[in-house]
Amino acid sequence: MTPVPTVDGAPIPDAPDLARMRRDRQHRLQQQLEAQGLDAVILLGTGNVSYATGTHAPGTDSGRAAVLRSVALVVRGDPHPHLFTPYPEGAPAELPADHLHAPLYPDLAGGGGRVTAVLRDLLPASARIGADEETHPLAAALEGTTVVSASSVLGAVKLCKTPDELACIRTAQRISELAMWDVQAGLRPGIRQTDLSAVFLRRIFELGATANGIDPIWQAMPPTRAAGPWTTHGDLAFPTGSTDQFLRQDDVIWVDAGLSYEGYASDFGRTWIISADPRPTARQEAQCRRWLEVVAAVLEICKPGVTALELDRVAISANGGTKPWIEHFYLAHGVGTESAEMPLIGTDLGESFDERMVMRPGMVLVLEPVIWDEGAAGYRSEDIVAVTDDGWVALSDYPYDPYGVTG
Repeated sequence: MTPVPTVDGAPIPDAPDLARMRRDRQHRLQQQLEAQGLDAVILLGTGNVSYATGTHAPGTDSGRAAVLRSVALVVRGDPHPHLFTPYPEGAPAELPADHLHAPLYPDLAGGGGRVTAVLRDLLPASARIGADEETHPLAAALEGTTVVSASSVLGAVKLCKTPDELACIRTAQRISELAMWDVQAGLRPGIRQTDLSAVFLRRIFELGATANGIDPIWQAMPPTRAAGPWTTHGDLAFPTGSTDQFLRQDDVIWVDAGLSYEGYASDFGRTWIISADPRPTARQEAQCRRWLEVVAAVLEICKPGVTALELDRVAISANGGTKPWIEHFYLAHGVGTESAEMPLIGTDLGESFDERMVMRPGMVLVLEPVIWDEGAAGYRSEDIVAVTDDGWVALSDYPYDPYGVTG
């Protein structure tokens, strides 16, 4: 019998216990407030507010999101976070009524006074506060208060996921993959990128997604770098936004999409061929095989204690000594309440950074190598794994069709 994968001794459940997950996150936040000598953190970022409070909020146009956003305040020693929101219906059931408040509107001129009043009521005058963002009204309200970046708190609590968080990510990914079955089944020459987006977005909400996360990408890749859009870094332009562009016979498209389930993101990536009979050429099959070899080499050594630099090096070796990822991307990134978060592996932060990044149980890796052959487009996919107590476990499970190579 195959051993059940565990993280810190606990198995990953098929379905998350959401109330337990929120309690665990609050416990982690409280531990970091204590360890870092902070009296509170005030959070404005959508993913951070979701992490701290478990709230749901509707999708919002980017031009209005700042005005209508929720704010979280986590006070040291308080077993519950405070949530200030224009969407009280999104708060979890266990949040006490005296911790659910009217919105603060920290981006508007009057918001500063509201923040000042809240902090005066809940914190001592000498409070030391962490903040993930500081709008002008918020900065004015915090003048005279010791304010530090909340990144050290957030980085510590979000880097390694609990089993329930991993179950959320896996559920989000399952929804993405089920929706992509419907999308891929409808591929044909003459279909528009926006038609594919419509199928995907309708289906994910039918399947239980909380929100769309990444506007779906269906990018037709040029055969050469020069044939694609100009870039400042000289490498491939990816991703580019979807439009009503018609997809043509034999287009090679790179797919990228993500959604949110209970505040946790999925990340789907595959390479597809537009054709009524999408049969890859021998060269295209070879590209997919090289991609699989790179991923297999990484997973062969992936376990607690291995450094990101070691993962970089085996990936490069498996690709014949050439870095198998786009210049402005990475070999792998994490996913959680954000679609891309720590750990980041293979970035321009350099080898010294990757050498200090050591794999730990609960880390999530979205592996996204790119195999590029000048003159023949390329192959890109994304697979998600979680580091376990003694290795790794897959959180994604979508085939590589129409490529006939198997893992």
